[in-house]
This record gives sequence, structure tokens and C-alpha cells, in this order.
Amino acid sequence: MNQLFKALNDPTRRSILEHLKEKDLTAGQIAERFDMSWPSISHHLDLLKKAGLVTAQKEGQFIFYSLNTTVLDDMLQWILQFTQKHS
Repeated sequence: MNQLFKALNDPTRRSILEHLKEKDLTAGQIAERFDMSWPSISHHLDLLKKAGLVTAQKEGQFIFYSLNTTVLDDMLQWILQFTQKHS
């Protein structure tokens, strides 16, 4: 869970997730949307993968990144447990 919160703590990574919400993208397509170096984008994608927020699928010479909503669903369930009072 710590990796998940670390990944979500960065505005660039949150923005990458928002782009992936629309459709799967290659690393190049993601990089085109930001004014930063390729190694920086690669680092952000690696942290998102380690946190389980994105998956990567190689297709030919490209790697397509997809949003993994299962991890977000699990996190939301974990957070919601704190809003429920037990008698």
C-alpha cells in the first residue's frame, strides 16, 4: 500500500493515470503529453507499474500501458472501511 500512496503522491503520475483512463497508450504517446525527458517518463511509469496502477503489454516493438482499476478499487474499499462505524 505504501508504493500505491507514493505513486499517487506525484501530480505527473496522477496525470498519466488520467490519460490512461481515456485509452491505452504507448510510452511514446504518454511522453508526448509532458514536457520532460524520456528517462523521467520511464521512471514515472516504472513507479506506477510497481504500485500496480498500470500494466504493460508488449505489442511488436511497442509497449502499451493500461490503467489497472483493480488496485484502485481495493484502495477505495480500504479507505471506505474507515467511514463505517461498528457497533
